[in-house]
Amino acid sequence: MAQETELKLALFTRDLPRLLAHPLLAAQEPQRQRLLNTYFDTPDLALMRQRIAVRERRVGRRTLLTVKTEGASAGGLSRRGEWEGPTQPGELDFASLVDSAALATALTGLRPRLVPLFRTDFTRRSWQLKHGGAHIEVALDEGHITTRPAGARPGDTRRELILELELELKSGPVDALLDLAHTLALGPQGWSAQGIWLYPSDRSKAERGLALFLGQPPGPLREAPLKLPADGDPVQAFCATALACLAQLQGNVLALLQTPEAGPLPDPEYIHQARVALRRLRTGLRLFRPFLPRRFSAHWSAHWQAAAGQLGDARNWDVLATTWLPQLLGDGRQTETLTRWVTQMRHEANQRARQALLEPAFALGQLAFVRALLALQGRAPRAGQPALTEWAHATLQQRHRRLQRAVRLAARQAASERHALRIELKKLRYAQSFLSSLLPPQRRGSGSLKRAQELLGTLNDFHTAELLLADAPAPAGQKVIGRLQELTAVHLADLPGVQQQLLRAIATWD
Repeated sequence: MAQETELKLALFTRDLPRLLAHPLLAAQEPQRQRLLNTYFDTPDLALMRQRIAVRERRVGRRTLLTVKTEGASAGGLSRRGEWEGPTQPGELDFASLVDSAALATALTGLRPRLVPLFRTDFTRRSWQLKHGGAHIEVALDEGHITTRPAGARPGDTRRELILELELELKSGPVDALLDLAHTLALGPQGWSAQGIWLYPSDRSKAERGLALFLGQPPGPLREAPLKLPADGDPVQAFCATALACLAQLQGNVLALLQTPEAGPLPDPEYIHQARVALRRLRTGLRLFRPFLPRRFSAHWSAHWQAAAGQLGDARNWDVLATTWLPQLLGDGRQTETLTRWVTQMRHEANQRARQALLEPAFALGQLAFVRALLALQGRAPRAGQPALTEWAHATLQQRHRRLQRAVRLAARQAASERHALRIELKKLRYAQSFLSSLLPPQRRGSGSLKRAQELLGTLNDFHTAELLLADAPAPAGQKVIGRLQELTAVHLADLPGVQQQLLRAIATWD
Protein backbone atom coordinates (compact mmCIF):
# COMPACT_ATOMS: atom_id res chain seq x y z
CA MET A 1 0.00 0.00 0.00
CA ALA A 2 1.18 3.49 -0.82
CA GLN A 3 0.33 6.42 1.41
CA GLU A 4 -0.82 9.48 -0.49
CA THR A 5 0.03 12.84 1.07
CA GLU A 6 -1.47 15.81 -0.73
CA LEU A 7 -2.67 19.35 -0.22
CA LYS A 8 -5.88 20.29 -2.02
CA LEU A 9 -6.60 23.94 -2.80
CA ALA A 10 -9.73 25.58 -4.20
CA LEU A 11 -9.37 28.52 -6.57
CA PHE A 12 -11.36 30.73 -8.95
CA THR A 13 -11.30 30.82 -12.75
CA ARG A 14 -10.37 34.50 -12.68
CA ASP A 15 -7.03 33.64 -11.01
CA LEU A 16 -5.94 30.97 -13.53
CA PRO A 17 -3.88 33.28 -15.80
CA ARG A 18 -1.90 34.63 -12.85
CA LEU A 19 -1.37 31.17 -11.39
CA LEU A 20 -0.07 29.84 -14.71
CA ALA A 21 2.20 32.89 -15.00
CA HIS A 22 3.93 32.04 -11.71
CA PRO A 23 7.66 31.54 -12.42
CA LEU A 24 7.67 28.08 -10.80
CA LEU A 25 5.00 26.84 -13.25
CA ALA A 26 5.85 28.95 -16.29
CA ALA A 27 9.43 27.60 -16.29
CA GLN A 28 8.33 24.21 -17.66
CA GLU A 29 5.72 22.87 -20.06
CA PRO A 30 3.08 20.93 -18.12
CA GLN A 31 2.03 17.41 -19.00
CA ARG A 32 -1.61 17.35 -20.13
CA GLN A 33 -3.96 14.41 -19.65
CA ARG A 34 -7.68 13.94 -19.94
CA LEU A 35 -8.86 11.77 -17.05
CA LEU A 36 -12.22 9.97 -17.21
CA ASN A 37 -13.16 8.45 -13.87
CA THR A 38 -16.07 6.27 -12.76
CA TYR A 39 -16.75 5.87 -9.04
CA PHE A 40 -18.52 2.77 -7.72
CA ASP A 41 -20.54 1.90 -4.64
CA THR A 42 -23.39 -0.39 -3.66
CA PRO A 43 -26.98 0.89 -3.94
CA ASP A 44 -27.03 1.30 -0.14
CA LEU A 45 -23.63 3.09 -0.16
CA ALA A 46 -21.71 0.49 1.84
CA LEU A 47 -18.35 1.91 0.73
CA MET A 48 -19.31 5.45 1.68
CA ARG A 49 -20.17 4.32 5.21
CA GLN A 50 -16.68 2.82 5.52
CA ARG A 51 -15.03 5.91 3.96
CA ILE A 52 -13.67 3.86 1.03
CA ALA A 53 -13.53 5.08 -2.58
CA VAL A 54 -13.34 2.72 -5.57
CA ARG A 55 -12.55 4.29 -8.92
CA GLU A 56 -11.83 3.22 -12.50
CA ARG A 57 -9.75 5.76 -14.41
CA ARG A 58 -9.30 5.94 -18.17
CA VAL A 59 -6.02 7.59 -19.23
CA GLY A 60 -5.71 7.40 -22.99
CA ARG A 61 -6.02 3.69 -23.80
CA ARG A 62 -5.14 2.55 -20.30
CA THR A 63 -7.57 1.74 -17.47
CA LEU A 64 -6.48 1.97 -13.83
CA LEU A 65 -8.30 0.65 -10.76
CA THR A 66 -7.86 2.71 -7.59
CA VAL A 67 -8.92 2.05 -4.00
CA LYS A 68 -8.57 4.78 -1.38
CA THR A 69 -9.25 4.41 2.34
CA GLU A 70 -9.98 6.95 5.02
CA GLY A 71 -6.99 8.73 6.47
CA ALA A 72 -6.21 11.90 8.34
CA SER A 73 -7.40 15.10 6.71
CA ALA A 74 -7.19 18.60 8.13
CA GLY A 75 -6.46 22.06 6.84
CA GLY A 76 -6.58 20.79 3.24
CA LEU A 77 -3.68 18.39 3.96
CA SER A 78 -4.63 14.71 3.71
CA ARG A 79 -2.87 11.39 4.22
CA ARG A 80 -4.72 8.27 3.12
CA GLY A 81 -4.05 4.72 1.99
CA GLU A 82 -4.08 4.18 -1.77
CA TRP A 83 -3.79 1.18 -4.10
CA GLU A 84 -3.65 1.68 -7.86
CA GLY A 85 -2.86 -0.62 -10.78
CA PRO A 86 -3.78 -1.51 -14.37
CA THR A 87 -7.06 -3.29 -14.99
CA GLN A 88 -9.67 -4.09 -17.63
CA PRO A 89 -12.87 -1.99 -17.69
CA GLY A 90 -15.46 -3.40 -15.31
CA GLU A 91 -13.15 -6.14 -13.98
CA LEU A 92 -12.77 -4.72 -10.44
CA ASP A 93 -10.13 -7.28 -9.46
CA PHE A 94 -9.46 -6.29 -5.86
CA ALA A 95 -7.65 -9.51 -4.91
CA SER A 96 -4.68 -8.77 -7.17
CA LEU A 97 -4.60 -5.04 -6.35
CA VAL A 98 -5.05 -4.67 -2.59
CA ASP A 99 -2.33 -6.15 -0.37
CA SER A 100 -4.53 -6.01 2.74
CA ALA A 101 -6.21 -9.43 2.87
CA ALA A 102 -9.13 -8.23 5.00
CA LEU A 103 -9.88 -5.25 2.76
CA ALA A 104 -9.46 -7.26 -0.45
CA THR A 105 -11.87 -9.92 0.85
CA ALA A 106 -14.44 -7.31 1.91
CA LEU A 107 -14.29 -5.52 -1.45
CA THR A 108 -14.48 -8.78 -3.40
CA GLY A 109 -17.59 -9.70 -1.42
CA LEU A 110 -19.22 -6.40 -2.39
CA ARG A 111 -18.18 -6.57 -6.06
CA PRO A 112 -21.42 -8.15 -7.40
CA ARG A 113 -23.38 -5.23 -5.94
CA LEU A 114 -21.12 -2.39 -7.09
CA VAL A 115 -22.67 0.03 -9.58
CA PRO A 116 -21.45 3.31 -11.13
CA LEU A 117 -22.65 6.28 -9.06
CA PHE A 118 -20.98 9.26 -10.70
CA ARG A 119 -18.26 10.23 -13.13
CA THR A 120 -15.60 12.89 -13.29
CA ASP A 121 -14.21 14.19 -16.56
CA PHE A 122 -11.36 16.67 -16.31
CA THR A 123 -8.15 17.79 -17.90
CA ARG A 124 -5.09 17.65 -15.67
CA ARG A 125 -2.07 19.83 -16.20
CA SER A 126 0.81 18.61 -14.05
CA TRP A 127 4.28 19.86 -13.19
CA GLN A 128 7.08 18.01 -11.38
CA LEU A 129 8.82 20.44 -9.04
CA LYS A 130 11.78 20.25 -6.68
CA HIS A 131 11.03 22.53 -3.76
CA GLY A 132 12.29 22.73 -0.18
CA GLY A 133 14.13 19.43 -0.44
CA ALA A 134 11.03 17.65 -1.74
CA HIS A 135 9.72 16.27 -5.02
CA ILE A 136 6.17 17.57 -5.48
CA GLU A 137 3.67 17.00 -8.25
CA VAL A 138 1.51 20.06 -8.88
CA ALA A 139 -1.75 19.16 -10.63
CA LEU A 140 -4.32 21.64 -11.93
CA ASP A 141 -7.66 19.92 -12.61
CA GLU A 142 -10.41 21.52 -14.73
CA GLY A 143 -13.61 19.74 -15.67
CA HIS A 144 -16.83 18.54 -14.10
CA ILE A 145 -18.59 15.86 -12.05
CA THR A 146 -21.76 14.30 -13.47
CA THR A 147 -24.29 11.90 -12.00
CA ARG A 148 -27.75 10.61 -12.78
CA PRO A 149 -29.43 9.42 -9.57
CA ALA A 150 -31.45 6.21 -9.53
CA GLY A 151 -34.98 6.77 -10.76
CA ALA A 152 -34.11 10.02 -12.53
CA ARG A 153 -35.67 10.74 -15.91
CA PRO A 154 -33.52 10.52 -19.07
CA GLY A 155 -31.53 13.70 -19.41
CA ASP A 156 -31.92 14.57 -15.72
CA THR A 157 -28.19 14.83 -15.07
CA ARG A 158 -26.60 16.72 -12.20
CA ARG A 159 -23.37 18.52 -12.93
CA GLU A 160 -20.75 20.34 -10.83
CA LEU A 161 -17.60 22.20 -11.81
CA ILE A 162 -14.13 20.93 -10.93
CA LEU A 163 -11.38 23.52 -10.56
CA GLU A 164 -8.74 22.69 -8.00
CA LEU A 165 -5.02 22.60 -7.44
CA GLU A 166 -3.47 19.50 -5.86
CA LEU A 167 0.05 19.34 -4.50
CA GLU A 168 1.12 15.73 -3.98
CA LEU A 169 4.26 14.88 -2.02
CA LYS A 170 6.29 12.31 -3.93
CA SER A 171 9.26 12.47 -1.55
CA GLY A 172 10.65 14.79 1.09
CA PRO A 173 9.26 16.73 4.07
CA VAL A 174 5.55 17.54 4.38
CA ASP A 175 6.43 21.14 5.25
CA ALA A 176 7.59 21.60 1.65
CA LEU A 177 3.98 21.15 0.43
CA LEU A 178 2.78 24.07 2.52
CA ASP A 179 5.79 26.19 1.64
CA LEU A 180 5.15 25.62 -2.07
CA ALA A 181 1.44 26.41 -1.66
CA HIS A 182 2.36 29.64 0.13
CA THR A 183 4.85 30.54 -2.61
CA LEU A 184 2.26 29.97 -5.35
CA ALA A 185 -0.39 31.91 -3.42
CA LEU A 186 1.88 34.97 -3.31
CA GLY A 187 1.37 35.22 -7.06
CA PRO A 188 3.79 35.90 -9.92
CA GLN A 189 5.14 39.05 -8.24
CA GLY A 190 5.76 37.22 -4.98
CA TRP A 191 3.95 39.46 -2.52
CA SER A 192 0.64 39.07 -0.72
CA ALA A 193 -0.95 42.34 -1.88
CA GLN A 194 -1.18 40.79 -5.36
CA GLY A 195 -1.62 37.22 -4.20
CA ILE A 196 -3.85 34.43 -5.50
CA TRP A 197 -6.78 33.04 -3.49
CA LEU A 198 -5.75 29.40 -2.92
CA TYR A 199 -7.97 28.01 -0.18
CA PRO A 200 -7.36 24.70 1.64
CA SER A 201 -10.13 22.15 1.10
CA ASP A 202 -10.65 18.75 2.73
CA ARG A 203 -13.39 17.63 0.29
CA SER A 204 -12.22 15.03 -2.20
CA LYS A 205 -13.76 14.56 -5.64
CA ALA A 206 -15.30 11.33 -4.30
CA GLU A 207 -17.01 13.21 -1.45
CA ARG A 208 -18.26 15.89 -3.81
CA GLY A 209 -19.55 13.29 -6.27
CA LEU A 210 -21.46 11.42 -3.58
CA ALA A 211 -23.01 14.64 -2.33
CA LEU A 212 -24.07 15.48 -5.90
CA PHE A 213 -25.51 11.97 -6.38
CA LEU A 214 -27.48 12.29 -3.13
CA GLY A 215 -28.59 15.84 -3.91
CA GLN A 216 -27.02 17.07 -0.67
CA PRO A 217 -25.09 20.33 -1.15
CA PRO A 218 -22.75 21.12 1.74
CA GLY A 219 -24.71 22.64 4.61
CA PRO A 220 -23.43 24.63 7.58
CA LEU A 221 -20.71 22.67 9.36
CA ARG A 222 -20.99 22.46 13.14
CA GLU A 223 -18.34 21.40 15.60
CA ALA A 224 -17.46 17.70 15.56
CA PRO A 225 -16.79 15.70 18.75
CA LEU A 226 -13.13 15.71 19.69
CA LYS A 227 -11.41 12.76 21.35
CA LEU A 228 -8.08 13.48 23.00
CA PRO A 229 -5.90 10.65 24.38
CA ALA A 230 -5.75 10.70 28.18
CA ASP A 231 -1.99 10.08 28.13
CA GLY A 232 -1.38 12.60 25.36
CA ASP A 233 0.94 15.56 25.19
CA PRO A 234 -0.72 18.99 25.69
CA VAL A 235 0.88 20.43 22.53
CA GLN A 236 -0.39 17.52 20.43
CA ALA A 237 -3.81 17.98 22.05
CA PHE A 238 -3.77 21.65 21.06
CA CYS A 239 -2.84 20.80 17.47
CA ALA A 240 -5.71 18.31 17.23
CA THR A 241 -8.06 20.92 18.69
CA ALA A 242 -6.87 23.67 16.34
CA LEU A 243 -7.14 21.47 13.24
CA ALA A 244 -10.70 20.51 14.19
CA CYS A 245 -11.61 24.20 14.49
CA LEU A 246 -9.89 24.94 11.19
CA ALA A 247 -11.88 22.18 9.46
CA GLN A 248 -15.12 23.75 10.71
CA LEU A 249 -14.02 27.20 9.53
CA GLN A 250 -12.91 26.04 6.08
CA GLY A 251 -16.02 23.94 5.47
CA ASN A 252 -18.32 26.89 6.15
CA VAL A 253 -16.24 29.41 4.20
CA LEU A 254 -16.07 27.21 1.09
CA ALA A 255 -19.80 26.42 1.23
CA LEU A 256 -20.65 30.11 1.62
CA LEU A 257 -18.44 31.17 -1.28
CA GLN A 258 -19.98 28.53 -3.55
CA THR A 259 -23.33 30.33 -3.31
CA PRO A 260 -23.98 32.79 -6.19
CA GLU A 261 -22.90 36.30 -5.26
CA ALA A 262 -25.72 37.88 -7.28
CA GLY A 263 -28.48 35.66 -5.85
CA PRO A 264 -30.25 35.67 -2.48
CA LEU A 265 -28.10 35.89 0.62
CA PRO A 266 -26.75 32.49 1.71
CA ASP A 267 -27.91 30.64 4.81
CA PRO A 268 -26.80 32.85 7.73
CA GLU A 269 -25.59 29.73 9.53
CA TYR A 270 -22.49 29.66 7.31
CA ILE A 271 -21.19 32.90 8.78
CA HIS A 272 -22.47 31.97 12.24
CA GLN A 273 -20.63 28.63 12.27
CA ALA A 274 -17.50 30.22 10.78
CA ARG A 275 -17.52 32.65 13.71
CA VAL A 276 -18.10 29.78 16.14
CA ALA A 277 -15.05 28.04 14.68
CA LEU A 278 -12.97 31.20 15.13
CA ARG A 279 -14.15 31.64 18.74
CA ARG A 280 -13.32 28.00 19.46
CA LEU A 281 -9.89 28.48 17.90
CA ARG A 282 -9.17 31.52 20.05
CA THR A 283 -10.41 29.66 23.14
CA GLY A 284 -8.05 26.79 22.30
CA LEU A 285 -5.12 29.20 22.05
CA ARG A 286 -5.95 30.65 25.48
CA LEU A 287 -6.61 27.24 27.01
CA PHE A 288 -3.30 25.69 25.93
CA ARG A 289 -1.27 28.91 26.20
CA PRO A 290 0.98 27.60 29.05
CA PHE A 291 2.37 24.96 26.65
CA LEU A 292 2.70 27.07 23.50
CA PRO A 293 5.56 29.33 22.39
CA ARG A 294 4.78 32.88 23.49
CA ARG A 295 5.16 34.45 20.04
CA PHE A 296 3.04 31.72 18.44
CA SER A 297 0.22 32.29 20.91
CA ALA A 298 0.30 36.10 20.66
CA HIS A 299 0.50 36.18 16.86
CA TRP A 300 -2.28 33.70 16.15
CA SER A 301 -4.60 35.02 18.85
CA ALA A 302 -4.44 38.46 17.22
CA HIS A 303 -4.76 36.97 13.73
CA TRP A 304 -7.94 35.01 14.46
CA GLN A 305 -9.46 37.86 16.46
CA ALA A 306 -9.08 40.12 13.41
CA ALA A 307 -10.62 37.44 11.17
CA ALA A 308 -13.63 37.10 13.49
CA GLY A 309 -14.07 40.87 13.51
CA GLN A 310 -14.46 40.88 9.72
CA LEU A 311 -17.53 38.64 10.02
CA GLY A 312 -19.11 40.22 13.10
CA ASP A 313 -21.13 42.93 11.36
CA ALA A 314 -22.73 40.47 8.94
CA ARG A 315 -23.68 38.16 11.80
CA ASN A 316 -25.29 41.00 13.77
CA TRP A 317 -27.44 42.08 10.81
CA ASP A 318 -28.34 38.46 10.05
CA VAL A 319 -29.65 37.95 13.59
CA LEU A 320 -31.65 41.17 13.54
CA ALA A 321 -33.15 40.55 10.09
CA THR A 322 -33.95 36.85 10.39
CA THR A 323 -34.62 36.29 14.11
CA TRP A 324 -35.96 39.41 15.81
CA LEU A 325 -37.30 41.88 13.26
CA PRO A 326 -40.05 39.55 11.96
CA GLN A 327 -41.30 39.14 15.54
CA LEU A 328 -41.24 42.86 16.34
CA LEU A 329 -42.76 44.43 13.24
CA GLY A 330 -46.39 45.19 12.59
CA ASP A 331 -48.03 46.09 9.28
CA GLY A 332 -48.00 49.31 7.30
CA ARG A 333 -45.88 51.46 5.01
CA GLN A 334 -43.48 52.50 7.79
CA THR A 335 -42.82 48.85 8.52
CA GLU A 336 -42.03 48.21 4.84
CA THR A 337 -39.59 51.13 4.83
CA LEU A 338 -37.78 49.78 7.89
CA THR A 339 -37.67 46.25 6.46
CA ARG A 340 -36.13 47.53 3.22
CA TRP A 341 -33.55 49.54 5.18
CA VAL A 342 -32.55 46.56 7.36
CA THR A 343 -32.41 44.29 4.30
CA GLN A 344 -30.10 46.74 2.53
CA MET A 345 -27.83 47.11 5.57
CA ARG A 346 -27.71 43.34 5.96
CA HIS A 347 -26.86 42.86 2.29
CA GLU A 348 -24.01 45.39 2.49
CA ALA A 349 -22.61 43.75 5.65
CA ASN A 350 -22.71 40.31 4.01
CA GLN A 351 -20.96 41.67 0.93
CA ARG A 352 -18.18 43.09 3.11
CA ALA A 353 -17.82 39.73 4.85
CA ARG A 354 -17.67 37.88 1.52
CA GLN A 355 -15.00 40.26 0.21
CA ALA A 356 -12.94 39.73 3.38
CA LEU A 357 -13.11 35.95 2.87
CA LEU A 358 -12.07 36.36 -0.77
CA GLU A 359 -8.91 38.27 0.12
CA PRO A 360 -5.77 36.23 -0.71
CA ALA A 361 -4.44 37.16 2.74
CA PHE A 362 -7.32 35.26 4.38
CA ALA A 363 -6.36 32.05 2.58
CA LEU A 364 -2.63 32.68 3.06
CA GLY A 365 -3.17 32.96 6.81
CA GLN A 366 -4.67 29.49 6.94
CA LEU A 367 -1.83 27.94 4.98
CA ALA A 368 0.63 29.62 7.35
CA PHE A 369 -1.30 28.41 10.40
CA VAL A 370 -1.32 24.77 9.24
CA ARG A 371 2.40 25.03 8.60
CA ALA A 372 2.96 26.46 12.09
CA LEU A 373 0.92 23.61 13.58
CA LEU A 374 3.03 21.02 11.75
CA ALA A 375 6.15 22.65 13.19
CA LEU A 376 4.64 22.46 16.68
CA GLN A 377 3.76 18.79 16.23
CA GLY A 378 7.38 18.06 15.41
CA ARG A 379 8.66 19.40 18.73
CA ALA A 380 9.69 17.05 21.50
CA PRO A 381 7.48 17.25 24.64
CA ARG A 382 8.86 19.41 27.43
CA ALA A 383 10.03 17.66 30.56
CA GLY A 384 7.80 17.91 33.61
CA GLN A 385 4.54 18.51 31.77
CA PRO A 386 1.44 17.43 33.72
CA ALA A 387 -0.72 14.51 32.65
CA LEU A 388 -3.39 15.71 30.24
CA THR A 389 -6.34 14.44 32.32
CA GLU A 390 -5.02 16.01 35.51
CA TRP A 391 -4.37 19.32 33.75
CA ALA A 392 -7.83 19.28 32.13
CA HIS A 393 -9.56 18.93 35.50
CA ALA A 394 -7.47 21.67 37.14
CA THR A 395 -7.95 24.03 34.19
CA LEU A 396 -11.73 23.61 34.11
CA GLN A 397 -11.86 24.11 37.87
CA GLN A 398 -10.03 27.42 37.39
CA ARG A 399 -12.43 28.38 34.57
CA HIS A 400 -15.40 27.72 36.84
CA ARG A 401 -13.93 30.05 39.46
CA ARG A 402 -13.55 32.79 36.83
CA LEU A 403 -17.14 32.22 35.81
CA GLN A 404 -18.21 32.52 39.44
CA ARG A 405 -16.62 35.98 39.67
CA ALA A 406 -18.32 37.01 36.42
CA VAL A 407 -21.72 35.82 37.72
CA ARG A 408 -21.40 37.99 40.82
CA LEU A 409 -20.37 41.04 38.78
CA ALA A 410 -23.30 40.50 36.41
CA ALA A 411 -25.69 40.78 39.34
CA ARG A 412 -25.35 44.56 38.84
CA GLN A 413 -27.27 43.99 35.58
CA ALA A 414 -25.17 46.41 33.52
CA ALA A 415 -24.88 45.47 29.84
CA SER A 416 -21.07 45.41 30.00
CA GLU A 417 -21.03 42.93 32.93
CA ARG A 418 -23.66 40.75 31.26
CA HIS A 419 -21.53 40.69 28.12
CA ALA A 420 -18.43 39.73 30.15
CA LEU A 421 -20.40 36.90 31.78
CA ARG A 422 -21.57 35.68 28.37
CA ILE A 423 -17.98 35.62 27.10
CA GLU A 424 -16.80 33.64 30.15
CA LEU A 425 -19.65 31.18 29.61
CA LYS A 426 -18.66 30.65 26.00
CA LYS A 427 -15.02 30.14 26.92
CA LEU A 428 -16.00 27.55 29.53
CA ARG A 429 -18.39 25.70 27.23
CA TYR A 430 -15.83 25.54 24.42
CA ALA A 431 -13.14 24.40 26.87
CA GLN A 432 -15.45 21.66 28.14
CA SER A 433 -16.19 20.54 24.59
CA PHE A 434 -12.45 20.32 23.82
CA LEU A 435 -11.65 18.37 26.98
CA SER A 436 -14.86 16.35 27.43
CA SER A 437 -13.25 13.05 26.39
CA LEU A 438 -10.88 13.47 29.38
CA LEU A 439 -13.70 14.00 31.89
CA PRO A 440 -16.16 11.66 33.63
CA PRO A 441 -19.64 11.77 31.99
CA GLN A 442 -21.22 13.83 34.78
CA ARG A 443 -18.73 16.65 34.16
CA ARG A 444 -18.94 16.89 30.37
CA GLY A 445 -21.65 19.52 30.26
CA SER A 446 -24.27 21.39 32.21
CA GLY A 447 -27.83 22.32 31.37
CA SER A 448 -27.39 25.38 33.57
CA LEU A 449 -24.52 26.63 31.41
CA LYS A 450 -26.58 26.17 28.26
CA ARG A 451 -29.66 27.93 29.66
CA ALA A 452 -27.56 30.83 30.93
CA GLN A 453 -25.78 31.20 27.60
CA GLU A 454 -29.12 31.23 25.75
CA LEU A 455 -30.58 33.93 28.02
CA LEU A 456 -27.46 36.09 27.89
CA GLY A 457 -27.27 35.60 24.13
CA THR A 458 -30.83 36.87 23.76
CA LEU A 459 -30.09 39.91 25.93
CA ASN A 460 -26.98 40.61 23.86
CA ASP A 461 -29.05 40.33 20.66
CA PHE A 462 -31.46 42.95 22.01
CA HIS A 463 -28.62 45.30 22.97
CA THR A 464 -26.90 44.87 19.58
CA ALA A 465 -30.19 45.39 17.74
CA GLU A 466 -30.72 48.70 19.54
CA LEU A 467 -27.29 49.87 18.38
CA LEU A 468 -27.93 48.77 14.80
CA LEU A 469 -31.30 50.54 14.71
CA ALA A 470 -29.97 53.85 16.05
CA ASP A 471 -29.92 55.29 12.50
CA ALA A 472 -33.03 53.48 11.27
CA PRO A 473 -35.85 55.40 9.55
CA ALA A 474 -38.22 56.97 12.07
CA PRO A 475 -40.73 56.40 13.52
CA ALA A 476 -40.74 52.63 12.86
CA GLY A 477 -37.15 52.27 14.05
CA GLN A 478 -37.90 53.99 17.37
CA LYS A 479 -40.96 51.80 17.89
CA VAL A 480 -38.89 48.65 17.43
CA ILE A 481 -36.23 49.99 19.81
CA GLY A 482 -38.96 50.62 22.38
CA ARG A 483 -40.20 47.06 21.99
CA LEU A 484 -36.64 45.74 22.37
CA GLN A 485 -36.27 47.65 25.63
CA GLU A 486 -39.52 46.13 26.90
CA LEU A 487 -38.31 42.63 26.01
CA THR A 488 -34.97 43.31 27.68
CA ALA A 489 -36.76 44.16 30.93
CA VAL A 490 -38.82 40.96 30.71
CA HIS A 491 -35.77 38.77 30.14
CA LEU A 492 -33.74 40.54 32.82
CA ALA A 493 -36.32 39.35 35.32
CA ASP A 494 -35.16 35.78 34.59
CA LEU A 495 -31.49 36.58 35.13
CA PRO A 496 -31.28 36.23 38.96
CA GLY A 497 -32.74 32.72 38.82
CA VAL A 498 -30.34 31.68 36.08
CA GLN A 499 -27.42 33.15 38.03
CA GLN A 500 -28.36 31.07 41.06
CA GLN A 501 -28.49 27.93 38.91
CA LEU A 502 -25.05 28.80 37.58
CA LEU A 503 -23.61 29.25 41.06
CA ARG A 504 -24.98 25.86 42.11
CA ALA A 505 -23.46 24.22 39.03
CA ILE A 506 -20.12 25.92 39.70
CA ALA A 507 -20.13 24.69 43.30
CA THR A 508 -19.96 21.07 42.11
CA TRP A 509 -16.42 21.78 40.82
CA ASP A 510 -15.08 22.86 44.22
